[in-house]
Amino acid sequence: MSNSASDVFKALGHPARVQFVKLLGEGEKCVCDLVESVDLGWSTVSRHLSVLKEAGIVTDEKRGLQVFYRLSLPCVSQFIACLELDGKTVQTDCACHSMET
Repeated sequence: MSNSASDVFKALGHPARVQFVKLLGEGEKCVCDLVESVDLGWSTVSRHLSVLKEAGIVTDEKRGLQVFYRLSLPCVSQFIACLELDGKTVQTDCACHSMET
């Protein structure tokens, strides 16, 4: 597992993985919930989640036969939300605005 910025950005290089981070930003979800939320098969979803896990963005926990995922880097979800504002609204608590010079 890695938390380097380049690994995180590389892991977010696919729209499906960005969508999973946004969904997990709402809270912990089992793989079955994530499969229902996107138009992808189980194996594809699992592969994308593995990439996110390897980058240190998510963690998983097996409970019985189900695996639940949660964000281990909630700032990634916040960063995505900040990028999606696209000048529509000023969100003063967004970390992106504190980086402006």
